[in-house]
Amino acid sequence: MDDSCLKVLLEHLPVFWWEVDEPWQVLERGGGAFADMATGQRFLDRLRQELSVPGHPPEEGRWQTRFDGRTFDISWPLDDSRAHSRTRGLAVEVHAHAEAPRRYAAFANLVDLAPAAAFIRDCHGRYLWANHAYAHLYGTVPQQLVGKYIEDFDAPAEADQFRALDQQILTRGTPVRHTLGYRRPDGSAGRAVGHRFPVRENAQACVAGIYVDITDHVRATVQRQEAEENLRALRDHSGLPCALLSANGRVVEASAAAAELFHLSLPDLVGRRAHTLLAPESDLDRLHRRWNGLIARRTRRVETSAVLVDTHGLQRRAQLHLTTIGHSAARARHVWAVVTHQSLAHEAHPSLTAAQIRILSLLAEGSSNGDIATSLKLSRQTVDYHLSRLRQLLGAATRPALVARAYVLGILAPRAWPPRSATAAHPLSTA
Repeated sequence: MDDSCLKVLLEHLPVFWWEVDEPWQVLERGGGAFADMATGQRFLDRLRQELSVPGHPPEEGRWQTRFDGRTFDISWPLDDSRAHSRTRGLAVEVHAHAEAPRRYAAFANLVDLAPAAAFIRDCHGRYLWANHAYAHLYGTVPQQLVGKYIEDFDAPAEADQFRALDQQILTRGTPVRHTLGYRRPDGSAGRAVGHRFPVRENAQACVAGIYVDITDHVRATVQRQEAEENLRALRDHSGLPCALLSANGRVVEASAAAAELFHLSLPDLVGRRAHTLLAPESDLDRLHRRWNGLIARRTRRVETSAVLVDTHGLQRRAQLHLTTIGHSAARARHVWAVVTHQSLAHEAHPSLTAAQIRILSLLAEGSSNGDIATSLKLSRQTVDYHLSRLRQLLGAATRPALVARAYVLGILAPRAWPPRSATAAHPLSTA
């Protein structure tokens, strides 16, 4: 083994050579069969054990041995003169079965159990190795793939495409990014994306590939895009004023109807703080508490009312539906606000007392002044005073007009009977 060129050549082949003296002192060793010399030493220790068995070595000094799941042809001619001389040997790795090639150490050890699908094929389209993720794409196991050809698992047209791609890689000698279409075991179409690249295994040019299955990701992306398109269509064409609000109450998105409600352009509405769109009233504290409950995820949705104010200073009471989005975060990041009912726009007027709202409710129910006085335990003169004051506040000259104004201004709930306050939490509440 004095030829340095030969030693360099053997470093790239699946062989192991050695030279030892009579006491089994290793003088030289090398080759590319083992990743480290410690493994090579274990191999020599194994051979020494075999030589101690009667009948070893055969007369011609050639035999086969198994080591770490691999098969080696041993060439080690020994004779009686070896007692005072050096002996040289050579081990060449062979495949005991064509269907069971050796493990493709570096690549296979890295991705054998990885979620990415990987394979190695020879230049004839025969699978030499595949990991579990790749076999799963075809609804099988690696042992069923190895030794078979592309056509055994893919349709003819796809097999021709894959063979052509393999040949392109072998010819060019450079990696290629590729999207792999395949048929899932349930008959549905699948898609994976990755790279194919040239490798040399067992002194032959091969093609390796590693892919990530993106079928579910693509499907989820399409479903999300469709959901977003449907939501935009609903937002823009339903005619309902609606807005997406951030957790700190800033308008992120809004419908054209919402911008029209406030007499703003859509770009001017987006980015505004929601509290600037609310009229100051005593019920705002309650609205803030319910909002905080939404953001803290103590509740998922809230139905409430609020007085909105537009850029002209006109007010209207609106019925609001507030709904949080998503479940992943501990605190809600966004809330959809939808206006389902709204009163007629009007100038701001002093807030009505609980007694005045109750009088309006009874009046809308059809009660006479005497009935109202009896129900509220008030004198007739007090009821007459309240009615006169209400006609002034609401700009209504008659009892029917007073009731109509109470509804169009959002003082009375439009969908409740018996009539009650639009802001009452219970039908029998007075405010």
